[in-house]
Amino acid sequence: MSARTYTPSPRPTSAGVEIRLPWWAIALPSVAFAALLLMIVGSGQAHAATGDPAIGRLLQRIVDLLIL
Repeated sequence: MSARTYTPSPRPTSAGVEIRLPWWAIALPSVAFAALLLMIVGSGQAHAATGDPAIGRLLQRIVDLLIL
């Protein structure tokens, strides 16, 4: 008694395959890219924050204590 062998049907060509993406699969990466690009471009306008001079005095005291 012989057993039947499975023969797969031929696969369709790539011309017949249609791939559909949901709208958010394109929109979310685009929005993330635009946000990162704006952060990079806008960083040239950043200014140094003016801090409290107490931090500078504290660091100076620490240096003075270590030198003694």
